[in-house]
Amino acid sequence: MRPILLAALLFASSSALAAPALDVPPGSYALDPTHTSVTFKISHFGLSNYTARFAKVSGEAVVDAANPAKSSVSVKIDANSVKTDYPFPDKEDFDKKIGNSEAFLNGAKFPDITFVSKSITVTGPKTAKISGDLTLRGVTKPVVLDTVLNGALNPHPYMKVPVFGISATAKIKRTDFGLNFPPVLGDEVTIIIEAELDKAK
Repeated sequence: MRPILLAALLFASSSALAAPALDVPPGSYALDPTHTSVTFKISHFGLSNYTARFAKVSGEAVVDAANPAKSSVSVKIDANSVKTDYPFPDKEDFDKKIGNSEAFLNGAKFPDITFVSKSITVTGPKTAKISGDLTLRGVTKPVVLDTVLNGALNPHPYMKVPVFGISATAKIKRTDFGLNFPPVLGDEVTIIIEAELDKAK
């Protein structure tokens, strides 16, 4: 076989493998709040990774099963719903301090943290990079979510509708969003998302 023809066939094969159809019915899906979590971790003095989570998260995805790259995602997080599991609540309301105060997430002025996808690049049969805009403390920056489709049920035995689940991670710099407190904490923040999405009825 001629080298040029062989290269063309390999390219066509790899392109086909890079954008498989999703085994998920097309349409609109909503985040299931009982099976969705958004946590973040940040280095603390270089000794450990301090971890906290958000208790109030909502969002939706519009799925194009035949062409996943045309799908879209939008998420809204209540900045004031941060949960740190601070062990001394009688001494300080640390959740309120992190979520509400101007020095941290400034939820008093900017109560919503949002992510809106701009593009989706399929990287494998169950993986993709979701690029979009993250707005935090009134500042918008591009962010990429490394996403894995964990599985799908059609229908879910209890929900009685199609449901799929994903895991996603992203890394941001807190200083990009105006979080300029002393370097007790690292600059890099890792965001970890576990989510199930139910098809709208």
